[in-house]
Amino acid sequence: MAGTARHVLVVDDSRMQRRILSAQLSRSGYQVSEAESAEEAIAICAQCEPDIVISDWMMSGMSGPEFCRIFRDLPRRSYGYFILLTTKAEKKDVTRGLESGADDFLSKPVNGEELRARLSAGTRILKMQEELTEKNRLLRAAQEVIDRDLQEARKLQQSLVRVRHAQFEAAEVSLLLRPAGHVGGDLVGYFPINERRVGLYGIDVSGHGITSALMMARIAGYFSAATPSQNLAIYRNAQGELRGRRPADLARHLNELVLSEMNTETYFTLIYADIDLRTGKAELVQAGHPYPVLQRRNGTVEFLGEGGLPIGLIEGATYETFTVQLTPGDRLVLVSDGITEACDRDGEMIDQTRLARMLRKFSGIAGPALLDAIYRETEQFAEGEIADDVSAGVLEFHGPGSTARRSVLVSDNGECDPIAETTGG
Repeated sequence: MAGTARHVLVVDDSRMQRRILSAQLSRSGYQVSEAESAEEAIAICAQCEPDIVISDWMMSGMSGPEFCRIFRDLPRRSYGYFILLTTKAEKKDVTRGLESGADDFLSKPVNGEELRARLSAGTRILKMQEELTEKNRLLRAAQEVIDRDLQEARKLQQSLVRVRHAQFEAAEVSLLLRPAGHVGGDLVGYFPINERRVGLYGIDVSGHGITSALMMARIAGYFSAATPSQNLAIYRNAQGELRGRRPADLARHLNELVLSEMNTETYFTLIYADIDLRTGKAELVQAGHPYPVLQRRNGTVEFLGEGGLPIGLIEGATYETFTVQLTPGDRLVLVSDGITEACDRDGEMIDQTRLARMLRKFSGIAGPALLDAIYRETEQFAEGEIADDVSAGVLEFHGPGSTARRSVLVSDNGECDPIAETTGG
């Protein structure tokens, strides 16, 4: 409306009053329309959307406040400023007019200077409303661009976990990654260290959104499966053979790297396991991540590790490597706190007892189907309101020379063997 005359609709059942107001408005540069009743004014408003309405309070038929209420319900592209003409000066009358949706009042007979002053005030309000509408339009357009970019970013982030299931001679690995928003700070993955060993890891960057996602993408480069020379968990010995860095040494190195090279307050938790596929020996480090879970072939559940400090939080932090022995039929499960800290409506979280019960329930399921079942159970527990990113990985150990999937012992009543829930290395 900037640069064009404001359209004012004058509504009064007195022809003389309409002519007086119209003449004053026209001299002030307004575009003027007239209506002799509220019913006629409603029809005009539906067609041309006047910027300002000046309506008499007392008219034959519909009153000014009644007309104002209908005016407020009419569909419009922009706000309409409404002024009531009245001889009423009681507070209760003013209150009634305001409750009907009126913006201002003019006392009759109308003073020309006062009329121009009230219209100037209304015009300023309309201008501010139009500027706000335009800014909102620009914001919506910008948000649409951001949403499109985030959708593409989500695809790129998901591509970091290109393979969700891998079969080895002695084991198989399955992965799950579900960001809470467009992008997230969780990462889960695996990589071959050499012909007999594989690394399995889970990462959870603090915070949410773009900052966490960007840091997660950078960290993903440190665990490259395609380029072992760029993988911090792998090195070549003097004979040029690929070897795995001790898990605790890897965590210390990552901690130093983040604190020295990344100027950020963001940190991350880590769980990393180096598994020998011939012997079943697994070496792990836990750096603030939820406890890794070992589920034995007979259904027994053990929670491993002692917690540890997150990566990039405290300079000089120390980490410990701990060892577990896998036997054929066992599986190692890594989950992020998107699962362990999912809450129900009462604020209760999925603690170790519930997670163990969940693994017991799904003991007969393997591979990606197991992780999907865990996610669905978590979603059901949280009633569809999982607030954090969810990531999980499972390595199911079959033993050298075997490609058989794990089986579990089931009692006569259809229940798996009882689960022992323990914590410790």
